[in-house]
Amino acid sequence: MSVSAELLDQSAQAIAKAIARKQISAVEITEAAIARIEARDRQINAVVVRDFDRATSAAKAADAAIARGERKPLLGVPMTVKESHDVAGLPKTWGYKGFKDFVPPLDSIGVKRLKAAGAIILGKTNVPVGLADWQAFNPVYGRTNNPWDLARTPGGSSGGAAAAVAARMVPLEFGSDIGGSIRVPAAFCGIYGHKPSWSIIPPRGEGPPGVDGAEPALAVVGPLARSASDLEVALGVLAGPDEDQAIAYHLMLPPARHKGIADFRVLVVDHHPITKTDTEITGALDGLAPELAAAGARIARQSQLLPIFASRMKLICP
Repeated sequence: MSVSAELLDQSAQAIAKAIARKQISAVEITEAAIARIEARDRQINAVVVRDFDRATSAAKAADAAIARGERKPLLGVPMTVKESHDVAGLPKTWGYKGFKDFVPPLDSIGVKRLKAAGAIILGKTNVPVGLADWQAFNPVYGRTNNPWDLARTPGGSSGGAAAAVAARMVPLEFGSDIGGSIRVPAAFCGIYGHKPSWSIIPPRGEGPPGVDGAEPALAVVGPLARSASDLEVALGVLAGPDEDQAIAYHLMLPPARHKGIADFRVLVVDHHPITKTDTEITGALDGLAPELAAAGARIARQSQLLPIFASRMKLICP
């Protein structure tokens, strides 16, 4: 295995440090990521919009910036973004066949910030129609498969995003979430995902095709990665008020409260009072709990802070 391929298996931070130290060039790691996508994605179908020529040019510019002494959090790091984000010059469909020819002229705020931090955007990853399912199939790009088991789904709606990271084609992704669209595919693919608090990352440029400024209610955008520390770095790049709001306020996120598993309390909920839980799920949770405890975490099986699910459902479905 080449040095660039080995490095591609590591975190976004490790890649950025290696590039900054001139142990590898941005062009070399970008070419390695492109080669891995071409080698691995045929069966997975995660990176459905590819922008390799512009990515290579951006990598050359990153190497020139490194030579000038510039340092940025993601300078030279290759990554992909969810298909729903505006990337100037690339199609955006949200999975709708009627929008297959829609091409936004500008980058979304998040994509703009990632590029400003030095990230190299290789392309865009697959979604379900309307971002409205826990799988990733649409009539424009077809179906994305879970890299761990091609017969299974990677989840959704950031399904292509999670699959690309899990398959180690890229170390970092940029997704979106309302009801689990980052969290579900992260869980299905065994990676990390963060649904930020509402509005701390501006969603402008992630709405439906052709809709300018009317973002979906409750929607947030956020990163996916193979480590929690990479999520923190990405959040630091992405978070902050939109341009027209920055005059009025500034966002200052506190540092993480905990550093290791032993600092955490973990509530394990493996049964629901109104629906059956598969034994695969309960078994996995029952296996995880003692491992967390062995690592020093404090494990609880119940909490008075939990809502009473059965009574809540009676209110919704009398």
